[in-house]
Amino acid sequence: MIYSEKVMEHFANPRNIGELEDANGVGEVGNAKCGDIMKMYLKINNGIIEDVKFKTFGCGAAIATSSIATEMIKGKPLDEALKLTNKAVIEALDGLPPAKIHCSVLAEQAVKSAVADYYKRQGIDPTPFVGKIEEHCDTCCEV
Repeated sequence: MIYSEKVMEHFANPRNIGELEDANGVGEVGNAKCGDIMKMYLKINNGIIEDVKFKTFGCGAAIATSSIATEMIKGKPLDEALKLTNKAVIEALDGLPPAKIHCSVLAEQAVKSAVADYYKRQGIDPTPFVGKIEEHCDTCCEV
């Protein structure tokens, strides 16, 4: 597989890696069967994502997509962060091999899952804001 320079850069030097002790939104998505699991931590204040961190267990593309996704949502209002798509993640990384597209989907789902958790902690139903979060992706284990 050939990866772009941006993918390699975010894999070798991931941004925003780790945990946030004071996170008020935490989301975990992935599939243990294929090995890609992403956990995203958000610190949200007045509807703005002040800080974001991630922990990803998976391949280089999974780490790179997590890293770029955190950069793309940091400092953004929740409604803007929820517009993050897997296609935007792929474009920001200058592309992904077809077999690794599912990693960008997981990054999008991790953001949505963390925001949904934030809304739940506020006693708000996240569905009108976040939509339905898929629990798994059918392409995870395809090569």
